[in-house]
This record gives sequence, C-alpha cells and structure tokens, in this order.
Amino acid sequence: MGSKQIAQETFDDAVQENITEFEMDPEEAVREAVQQFESQGVDLSNIVKAVRPASENGQRQKHQILLTLDSLGRAVAEPDVAELPGQLSALAAQCKEQLAFRYLAGQNGAYPVVFSACQLAAGDRDLLLQAFSTLSALLDGQPDLLDAAGQELLLQSLRERREDAEMTLAGIRCVRHACLKHEQNRQDFVKGGILPLLTGAIIQHGDSADVVRTAASALRVMTFDDDIRVPFGHAHDHAKMIVLENDGLRVLIEAAKAFTDNSGVLSELCATLSRLSVRNEFCQEIVDLGGLNFMVTLLADCMEHPDVVKQVLSAIRAVAGNDDVKDAIVDAGATDLIVLAISQHLANPQICEQGCAALCVLALRKPENCSVIMEGGGALAALQAMKAHPREVAVQACMLIRNLVSRSRDFSQPILEMGAENLITEARAAHRDCDDVARAALRDLGCKVELRELWTGQKGSLAQ
Repeated sequence: MGSKQIAQETFDDAVQENITEFEMDPEEAVREAVQQFESQGVDLSNIVKAVRPASENGQRQKHQILLTLDSLGRAVAEPDVAELPGQLSALAAQCKEQLAFRYLAGQNGAYPVVFSACQLAAGDRDLLLQAFSTLSALLDGQPDLLDAAGQELLLQSLRERREDAEMTLAGIRCVRHACLKHEQNRQDFVKGGILPLLTGAIIQHGDSADVVRTAASALRVMTFDDDIRVPFGHAHDHAKMIVLENDGLRVLIEAAKAFTDNSGVLSELCATLSRLSVRNEFCQEIVDLGGLNFMVTLLADCMEHPDVVKQVLSAIRAVAGNDDVKDAIVDAGATDLIVLAISQHLANPQICEQGCAALCVLALRKPENCSVIMEGGGALAALQAMKAHPREVAVQACMLIRNLVSRSRDFSQPILEMGAENLITEARAAHRDCDDVARAALRDLGCKVELRELWTGQKGSLAQ
C-alpha cells in the first residue's frame, strides 16, 4: 500500500486551526500539523510546510510560489516581454528549492503558463534559455506535466539550435527530467528522434563538459525501466538503438578522451556505458574501442573519489558479462584495483557491493581468474566487506565465494580459515534472500549444510 496523501488546503487548514484554536505561534503550528499527519501515515513530501501569510483584510494569501505564478501568468497573458525574464527567474528559483513548491505550482496550472512563455520566447534566445530553465525546474519530479506539444517544442529546439551549446544543454535537461520514471515520455521522445540528437550533441559539443555529461545522462535515462505504472518498458530496445543505430559506444568512448582530468564527466560516461552493455558483442566492442583501458585508468587515478569508483566498478561488472571480456579485464590488472577499492572504501556499502559483484562475475566459470582473485586478496576483501556490513544484503558475497571454490576446491580451506563459514551462516540467518546461495556456498566449501528438497515432483500436497 502507498502512503496516504492529503491536499495542500487540508494541511493549511490544520496549521490555521492550531494558530486560532490553540494559540500556537506559526512555527509551532506547522510542526504540530506535520507531526499530526505523519503519525497517521500521511506522506507530506508534496506539501509546502509553511504558514500562508494574512492579507490586510484578514484573509489568508496564497503561498509565495503561487503569487509568483500569478505574476508570470499576467506577464504571459498581456504579453509583457520585459517582465517575463524576472518572473521566469523567480519561479525557477522557487521550483528548485524543493519538490513541494514544484508540486504545488504544477497542481495550479504552472505548466501551461511556462509552456506559453516558451512559445512567446521562441524568437529571443536569451528569453528562451530562461524559459527552458524554468520548464526544467518545473518538470523535475513531475514528468507527467509534459504534453505532446511540449515534447515537440523541445525536439524542434534541439534540431534547430543544435550549434548553440547553451540551448542544447537547456533542452536536454528538460528532456532528462521528463523521462525519469516516465516510460511513455521515453518512448515518445525516442520515436520523435531524440537519440541521434543526444549523440549528436556529444559529438558537436565534445569540448563542453556540461553538455557531454548531461547528454550521456539523458541517454542512460532512456535505458531505465523505472516506471512502476507499466509492466515492462523498452529499455533493452532503446539500448540497442543507441548502440546499433547511433554508434553510441564509440561516441561515448571518444568523448572520454577530451576529459581525462574530469572525473565527473568520466563517471557519467562509465555509468552510461554500463547501461549499454546488454549484449555480448556490445561488451566486446567497448573493449575494442578502448573503453576498458579508460575504465581501468580511471579507477586507478580516481581511487579517492567514491562516486567515481562506484560507477567504474559497475561498468566493469557490466562488461564482464562477456566471457572473453572477463579475461581482458583480468589481463588489464583490474582485479587488484577492484580489491584495493573494496579495502580502501570498506565503510562504503555501495562500493563493497559493486566490487564484490564485479569479482563474482569475473570468477564465474573461470578457474584461472579465481586464482588471480585469490592471490590478490579478493576473497579476504569480500569477507571483510560482509563483516563490515552484515545488514546489507547486497554486500553478502556468498555467490562470489561459491564461484571461487566451485571449480577450484583447493581454495576452500584457505577461505574457511578466513572465517567464511560463520559469516555466510550469519548472512543466511539475517537475510532470507541469501538462503539458497548461502547454502550452496557452504556446500561447495565442504561445510555441513542441510539442503532443502523444495519439491519431489510427486503427486500430492506441498508442505507449507
């Protein structure tokens, strides 16, 4: 069940009641209302938690963002082009403050007003930039607001102003916000031709860190499957289109060469490459294009930057889905760097998760790689991660331990001497999702373990 929702007016009435009936001061009245609704399981993330000021006649005014929206609406309706920049800027600034402001504005007709402002500004570059900035701020977390006319406006702007880096960046930011957690918008934009516009932006503005990073991020969003309202999306199809029809892997890897000292851009490029590693031949192409070398170099050079380390480990894990690429990763010396990343960032559960997962994939069906991982301290690092994060199910590296010993039983005793049995047993007890793989790991380590027979295949009732 989802959390309960209330209207802004309901919250405002409760605050006002606290002030008038219980003589609370405004701040106390807001705190009391928040506590009251949250105790009832109400989600207040979309609620502006502030007191509406009283006007001279004693009536409550609108919240400030709605007053700003009214002013923008008047400037659009008149139209007062001289007034538009200031009003757009004010609305954008308030929208960027918090989701509740954006939501309240969106629920009170902000999108049609901002869209109309974009149309009015079509012939004025600076004004259109300001309008797109406001549209981007409004769409952040509210992709449902964008309609077909808005989609076409963005696509048209990206096509007609592709040589303008600032306009390209502003348009792509709007597209990205509109596609997060919104499968239909993604599909509509892809059908409208957004993919070649994004890869083209990376090529055309390859010297702009902001454009490259934002366009790569937007490409990555097109491969998401994060809209819970649809049973399945087109994430895999979009990834294939980016690679096969738009030469996406080459575009991203070539772009990386211009930003060898910019960890933020390189991290984003790695994250996008990992989302595109959906087929064996794509993983191999990343290696052939030099992508693996840049990942390994980035991991070595940016070991002090946890966000970068996490993304690189995720990318290595993704491309290692190809058995031939596994060998290339090991030959490039990546296993030692992965172990170093886990050890150096042992307090970071996300890095531990990605590092252990990468080692797990490298060890699968590869006894030679298992030897390299063992010699490099991979098993010990994974067990230390399990010990450091017993409550994080994703860090419980039972499958890695199993992969290390399933075809190389000589490793069982050394791993047991590191304390593996107790840690795996504890993982079983703490996390139901670990049970089957933990049993398998204990079995392959030679430990005594009771294996459940889930179903015998015989007719009759199943045990509960």
